[in-house]
Amino acid sequence: MQFKPFRLSLLSLSLLIPFALGAVILFLLIFSWQAIGFNGLGFVSRITWNLGDLYGDPVTTRGVLVPSGANYGILVFVAGTLLSSGIAILIAVPLSVGAAIFLSEIVPAKIRPALSMLVELVAVVPSVVFGLWGVAVLVPFIGGVLGPVLSKYLGFIPFLAGGSSGGGYGLLAASLVLALMITPIIATTLLDALMQVPKENRESAFALGATHFEVVSKAMMPMVRATLIGGIVLALGRALGETMAVLMVSGGGLNILPSSIFSPISTIASFIVSQLDSAEGDPTNMAVRSLAEIALVLFVITLLTNAAAKLLASGGIHVRKPKH
Repeated sequence: MQFKPFRLSLLSLSLLIPFALGAVILFLLIFSWQAIGFNGLGFVSRITWNLGDLYGDPVTTRGVLVPSGANYGILVFVAGTLLSSGIAILIAVPLSVGAAIFLSEIVPAKIRPALSMLVELVAVVPSVVFGLWGVAVLVPFIGGVLGPVLSKYLGFIPFLAGGSSGGGYGLLAASLVLALMITPIIATTLLDALMQVPKENRESAFALGATHFEVVSKAMMPMVRATLIGGIVLALGRALGETMAVLMVSGGGLNILPSSIFSPISTIASFIVSQLDSAEGDPTNMAVRSLAEIALVLFVITLLTNAAAKLLASGGIHVRKPKH
């Protein structure tokens, strides 16, 4: 019985996280409820985001008071979010896997802690610093060098054409910045898993005549597959919710779907930040409520992503091997 206060205090602390999570969801639902009713299911399929006439008399539409001509659609922002995060994952995964294998298998044990610490330090750099680097270095490089080169030699691929448009701001710049930001997450997660692979497995593979490459690819990587997938999903969650760095290099595309990798885009998170000041000028408050609905959509996507990461990282989901 002497442990009862301790157990109750631990239970109370552990309930704070789900309580806070539930409070955020409840707030978003209540605050955006009118917007959900006004926008309907077409909210995620429409392209146009139009605040309407903020200086004229509001009109009643579908039972709520909104500015004349107001129309809210977020397909452009959903597409920008998914495309930038997806391309970032495609870039970051090979880099992360290569870095983790290099640190665990090639680097001498004496200097491994120092090098792995450098990788981990990249993860704590503020996002605005990545954004400044992107504006000062990456965007001019894409606009003046990388974009024209890709368009010249790979321009026959429609999605890689138009490299001189936008001056470097756009989907590619946002994806590269995101890739740099999420690479340490995957690399450190995989490195920790590789370092925990039993030495007996490695030595047994070497004893059977396997090369170093075969030991890593066939004896070690299958053992850490679930951890690698979990790290990737965690990194994806970070990419989906990134705000400032993406806002600074994405070009702020609005009301047009990206047609190439160089097209200006807006992600859900960056759009909320960039449009909040304008939305507060809506006398009916519908624009702000619609932004809250966007936040709810992003929250659901991120929540599902992190839930999947938790299951994968803990081994709750296993990839079944095909039966022979």
